[in-house]
Amino acid sequence: MNPFLEKAIPVENYFDNWKCIYPRPYDKYEVNPYTRTRVILMNGTEIESIFFGHQFTRNCTDNNIRRGISILRRLDQQQQKVISVLKPADETILEHTIGYEQLAVDLTAELAQREPDCYVKMALDFALLEDFDHLYRYSDLGYFEYGEKMECLVGHYTEIMPGRPTISHHRFPTDNIKYWVDFETACPITKLNISIITAAEQQTMNYYMNVANIYCSDLGRQLYQEIGSVEEEHVSQYESLLDPRLSWLENLLMHKYNECYLYYSCYCSEVDPYIRKIWEYHYMQEVSSLQYVAKLLEKYEGKCWKEVIPDGEFPELLKLGSNIEYVRHVLKNTVQLTSKREDYVNVDKLCPDDKFFMMQDALNEPVGQVPSHKVIEKTIRKKGKDYRFEVAENPIKALRDRKEDNTCVGR
Repeated sequence: MNPFLEKAIPVENYFDNWKCIYPRPYDKYEVNPYTRTRVILMNGTEIESIFFGHQFTRNCTDNNIRRGISILRRLDQQQQKVISVLKPADETILEHTIGYEQLAVDLTAELAQREPDCYVKMALDFALLEDFDHLYRYSDLGYFEYGEKMECLVGHYTEIMPGRPTISHHRFPTDNIKYWVDFETACPITKLNISIITAAEQQTMNYYMNVANIYCSDLGRQLYQEIGSVEEEHVSQYESLLDPRLSWLENLLMHKYNECYLYYSCYCSEVDPYIRKIWEYHYMQEVSSLQYVAKLLEKYEGKCWKEVIPDGEFPELLKLGSNIEYVRHVLKNTVQLTSKREDYVNVDKLCPDDKFFMMQDALNEPVGQVPSHKVIEKTIRKKGKDYRFEVAENPIKALRDRKEDNTCVGR
């Protein structure tokens, strides 16, 4: 499938009325977990595109280009409004959060397994273990406060158990900045992977930043604060992989190509017929937007789209699914890693005066006050042990004790 060669209609023809913009939400009790995660993924993809469009406008002096961007941005807004209300009103903040973290785990695992660039794959594997632990912490919050077992929400497709403990995720900011990837030589799937994960993690960061102050308990508010801070680290890591040499219009073309790719992937893998039609409709809208940007690029920079995306044919489509064995493999082999400037190193190899430990001491002393740790400790005291959904024992021996939260692994 090549979206540059698809038949397209003018983007202005896609503006819909309010009835079309407010679709029927999914049933939270019946929805497939990966339908929920696709909704979250595409909501984040549209938000990224909207934010980028605003930043482009703020850094552009040509009102003709700015007017063109405004049309595309309004269409993105329309799509985002449709997708966002697919989430039903009775799905709580915490239930929706479990969807965010299941997406983070299974999306990252899927991207990592198909990633040909070893450096980008390492970045994906590294953050994967942290999002995996976040799923565990939020799930235990739900079990502690409501007695809910979140394994039903994830459909038993994703395990819920400790990964690299959240307490060890807090690094000095400069250690999250990585080498950027040369998009001129990178494989098409690498460019897509970086773009996809940056948008997804940015949405997670934004969500936690916005719901921390409206969550219903102090313990939950504190947990959202802590994990939201880690998501800032993830966004910093992933966005630093993007090629900063692209022009604004080249970047806009990449955004639109990424949206086309994701909508087509969602359309091909969606199991809900009603939502599948939405993905198909949005795909055709994005085809028009992509071709519109291609014309802007040619008019204002004298470049053909092939100079940015040499082969418009989609690579392997993205399909979300269970990745239990892969996550276990990464956990077993990399749990002790931390990020050190542009590299990843075993925490045991750091010097005692490394900035990682300075940041740890600043944030995590006393350990008993760290929110992610308190959630597990309170759950153990109330329930007798933590909450997990495991298909086998944790591959890390130090993380198997269900009556004591480990705060040493990874730090």
